[in-house]
Amino acid sequence: MLEYRVSRRLLAAGALVLAAGLLSALPTIPARAQQVVNIYTTREPGLAAPLFEAFTKATGIEVKSVYIKDGLAERVKAEGASSPADILMTVDVGNLLDVVDAGVTQPVETPTLKAAIPANLRDPAGNWYALSLRARLVYTAKDVVKLDAITYEDLADPRWKGKVCIRSGQHPYNVGLVAAFLVHHGEEKTEAWLRGLKANLARKAAGGDREGARDILGGICDLAVGNSYYVGLMRSGKGGPDQKKWGDGIGVLLPTFAGGGTHVNVSGAAVAKNAPHKDAAITFLEFAVSPAMQAVYARENMEYPVIAEASIDPVIAGLGKLKVDPISLVDIAKNRKRASELIDKVGFDN
Repeated sequence: MLEYRVSRRLLAAGALVLAAGLLSALPTIPARAQQVVNIYTTREPGLAAPLFEAFTKATGIEVKSVYIKDGLAERVKAEGASSPADILMTVDVGNLLDVVDAGVTQPVETPTLKAAIPANLRDPAGNWYALSLRARLVYTAKDVVKLDAITYEDLADPRWKGKVCIRSGQHPYNVGLVAAFLVHHGEEKTEAWLRGLKANLARKAAGGDREGARDILGGICDLAVGNSYYVGLMRSGKGGPDQKKWGDGIGVLLPTFAGGGTHVNVSGAAVAKNAPHKDAAITFLEFAVSPAMQAVYARENMEYPVIAEASIDPVIAGLGKLKVDPISLVDIAKNRKRASELIDKVGFDN
């Protein structure tokens, strides 16, 4: 724990230095009651701390954060017009759409935000913006699998029968992947793909992404589906010596959809509908998508930044060049319900 705490402070210190160069680029905040921004976040409290500290250092605006593990939309909706929330931060595009559907966000569009965030990584109306990315990868038994590339479609190829590990199909990470498959291929092909992937499983779809890496080293499977940031956590040693061994022992491929790119999910933020400090909230969003802060935030979370100009943590950069799938995250989120139904239909987790 001490090692993690020290590394976080070092990152925070780096953020403050980087922030100094951003002062001239930040918009001016009116003096009236704008010297605070209240952020409701579902992310673990320490993960955004360097970003919050840098923002306060650069702007003088105090960040007051409230950690809400579950029920973000319900909490803000219950508070109604008197809610103190200015910014809502969460992980997973489905959760971002939940706060929009609950009617607790407001559309915000500025030239800075539109220029920084690609259209497929933000709400078309400006209700939310992605702040970081995690990619859905394929982990490999590097001494067995001699491939330079793979597609998601390939995971259903009979050549991998009995050789694939994956967590529950109903986990949000996999529901999102299946929803993206639906957008690309339609229902009939998606169902066939799910049946083919199920037939290739080395064990029941269960556990977590890191257990897929463990089971590759244990000889149970040759391929496993897992998120990019888990590789970062394992290889960095933050998960302990056993997980570092798992991370160092696997190969990693950045799969793509045929004719598309790599499936990603996001962490993101929205301005709350009744934000009492709206100007400060917008300034926070613009600050968060600056290249320097993108680098700090993504590195702290072992994720990819959403803007190409930002530097990437060396461990994550070492996974290979990420080509983000161009389909809209909104379209993926709209297909999540049907994706979940198809996962159950084929008995994926049985």
